[in-house]
Formats: sequence, C-alpha cells, structure tokens
Amino acid sequence: MMSLNLLNPASSGASGYGVSSRRCNVRFQQRNRTPVTSVESMEDQQSSGHCGSSQHHEHSISVSSHRGSVHLPETSISASNSSAASSHQQLHFASRMGERQATLAEKEDSLSPAVPSLLHLPLCRQTNPVPGLRYRNLGKSGLRVSNVGLGTWVTFSAPISEEVAEDIIVMAFESGINVFDLSDGYCGPRAEVSLGRILRQRRWRRSSYIVITKIYWSYRSEERGLSRKHIIESIRASLDRLQLDYIDVVLIHRADPMCPMEEVVRAMNHVIDHGWIMYWGTSRWSSVEISEAYNNCRQFNCPLPICEQSEYHFLCREKIEISLPEVYNKLGVGLMTWSPLTMGFSASKGEETFPNFHRMSFKKKFSTVTWPDDEAAAATKENAYVPRMSAEEVQRQNGKLREISLMAERFGCTSSQLAIAWTLKNEHVHSVLIGAISPEQLYEHLQALQIVPKLSAAVMLDLERVLDNKPIRPPMISTLAMR
Repeated sequence: MMSLNLLNPASSGASGYGVSSRRCNVRFQQRNRTPVTSVESMEDQQSSGHCGSSQHHEHSISVSSHRGSVHLPETSISASNSSAASSHQQLHFASRMGERQATLAEKEDSLSPAVPSLLHLPLCRQTNPVPGLRYRNLGKSGLRVSNVGLGTWVTFSAPISEEVAEDIIVMAFESGINVFDLSDGYCGPRAEVSLGRILRQRRWRRSSYIVITKIYWSYRSEERGLSRKHIIESIRASLDRLQLDYIDVVLIHRADPMCPMEEVVRAMNHVIDHGWIMYWGTSRWSSVEISEAYNNCRQFNCPLPICEQSEYHFLCREKIEISLPEVYNKLGVGLMTWSPLTMGFSASKGEETFPNFHRMSFKKKFSTVTWPDDEAAAATKENAYVPRMSAEEVQRQNGKLREISLMAERFGCTSSQLAIAWTLKNEHVHSVLIGAISPEQLYEHLQALQIVPKLSAAVMLDLERVLDNKPIRPPMISTLAMR
C-alpha cells in the first residue's frame, strides 16, 4: 500500500478546472493481469440561479496494468465556467482517458512475453515408450541404447516411398527407439540423405537419438581396404549426406587383411579427436580381429571399440554363443545383432522350399591377401551362389518352422515375434536391430518385447529341442596329452 499526494490549486478561467487537495490512494494488486480501465459518468449537479457556484463531480478511475491495479478514489472538480463549457470539459476528459486506455493496452501487449510458434519448438520424446523397451550401456561406454534398434536396410530400399519411410522413422522414435542403423552399402547414399532430411524436418533434440553408420568396402568397390584416406573420406561424406555435426557411432564393416591394424585405430582416433564421431566399433569381425584392435588401442593410447555387430538368429548361433563371449567378458565390447528374421517365417505352411537363405552367413566365405582383378573376379564368382540343400534337409527345416509356428500360437504371437523375443533373451545382446517396410510391421515387431518375460526356462528348453542346433564348445586341447 502506498499513497500519493496530488495537490493542485483550483484555477479559474474558461479553460481551467481545479482538483481538490484530497489524497488519492494508489493500490497495486498483483492478482489482476488484464488491463481494465473504467470511467464513470460525471454527474452534473449544477445549482440553479448561481453561475459562479462551485460544482462537484464525483468519479472513480480504476486502472489495472500487468503489474497491478491503480484506484483513484473520488476527486472533486470545480468548474467556474458555464454549463456548456463544463460539458465540453467532461467530454475532453473522457477522450483523454480513452487514449490512456489504448496506451496501456499497447504497453501490456509489448511487455507480455511472446508465445513462441510451435513450428520452432523441438519435439521431445514421448514419455510412454513401448512396454518392455529397456535402455542399457553399450559395452563399457556410457552410451545408453534401446534394446531394440531400427535397421534401415529395408526401410530406405527402392520399393518404399519417402512418406512411408518417414512414418516408420517417426513411429520408431515415438515408441522409444533411439538407435538408427544405416550404411551406404545397403541402398547407396539414399539412406543417409533421407534420414538426415527427416531429422532436420522433425527438429528432434540431438541428444535423443543415436545415428550409427558404417565404413563399407568390398573387393569390387573403388575404395578398397581400410586405409586412413578411405576412412576419413567416408566419414566426411557421411556427415555431408546426413547434414549432422557429428555421428554417434561408426562401425567398420569387415576387417581388412591388407591394412595394418595400427593404421585403422590411429585413423579412428583422428576422426574422434576432430569431433566428427563419438565412438567406433566393428561389424562382422572375428574375435581374433577384435582382440588385435583392442591390443593396438591399448598400445597406442587410442579409443577402444565399444561394440561388435553380428548376425544372430535361430540358425546362426555359433559366433555369438561360442566365439564372442570371451570378447564380451574380458574386453567389455558390446553386442548388436541384426537379421533376427532371416529364417523366412513368411513362407506359407507346406511350402517345400526354404527361400530366405540369402544372407552372407549361408554363403561360402572367401578371403584373399591380394587384389588382382582376376583373383577378385574368381572369388566373387565363387561366392555368388547360395548352397543348395538336400531334400531331406529341406523337409527337416520346414518341420522346425511348423513346430515353432505352433509354439508361437500357444503364446498368442506370430513366429516373427517369437524369433525376436528369443534373440532378446540372450543376456549378452545389448540391442537387436529390426527392419520394417511399413508402420504396421514395425508395430507388430515391437510387440515381441512383451513375449520376452514369457520365455521361461522350460520354454527355452522346448525351443532347443525343436531347433536341435545348440553350438557346443570344442574340448580344450592339452599339449601334455599330445605328448
């Protein structure tokens, strides 16, 4: 509460009016935020028969701004002019108060904070991820990834339109998935260009998603090997296509027997020091190659690889369950798996073929230490076929598919969901990469997260009985026994 003394001597004349020396209490109330200005009509109480008699008009003025309200109580105004002049002065006073009201409204609009446009606000992650989605550190790093990631090898393929691909990416992000795996070796540069465009348009927070790309090379490509030149040029080209400031994880797709491991780890150290990438890892490396890279990183004080990406499903288990556990436990390298649905559950019942044996794991491996054109062509030709299975083997595999389908029906899920849940059951798997060609298929695959708790020890034993392909570690060879 505060009071202001407004003292004005009464003036005489045709154009003057006086204000009595009464105190005007000014009150500031913080509750009212809307400017309201009211002017009561001034009562004309003119005494008849006396021209010079004093005339009193009682009025109340209430002005409220964004900081508070100002109340001016009754003030006596004496007019010494005639009734016509007094009416003119009243109209002039009312017009001045109207101008003051407009001025206060303009000040209120200018002082009030501007409401930002929703188009410029970054969208945040939904607070309700898919039930069963979990986050864990990838290897020994502090990078937390979702246990299900989105692989874009089919999302950005030629038959899928840009609109459908964007719907799949948005649905995956809103479901809680924060891992997006891509490579220019899948479908050319379209995957990186399209994903970069979607991320720019959606304006998601950069810390809310993880982009994983690969340094891809093959014996048929122009950039052969993993030289320092090829590594740096590949990463800079990926940054230009993605239009990002940095890439979270870069994986080296297949080791190069012709390039020294020291050059590879020093090149990855160089790009990390420049801030182009945050982490690096491997893809389709053997445990011996990963151990060699680990030792070189320790020797030359370079960042360690944090993950290995390998194929893992019902019919491809030996590497994940036999060869790589030593890498997980001793070196602390994380594991990301891909292709959980290679088995071809889309085949109809009774079909006498096993059509989806098209992955590289079922083809004959080859390796060479030289790159002449004739040897590379011969190796490519040798590797360009899918081995045929005998009729008995085909029937046996189809029988396994039928039994797995029956088990999935008992759980009230599809065979694809059961395959994904079985992969997630492995405690060494940090993230499973799934693909989708439509939002409906992605939604179906994500429901596999709710099947994982139902896979008890008894159910896993039933699956092992049906598959009958559990890898067995070979016995240790003792040099003393050989003597």
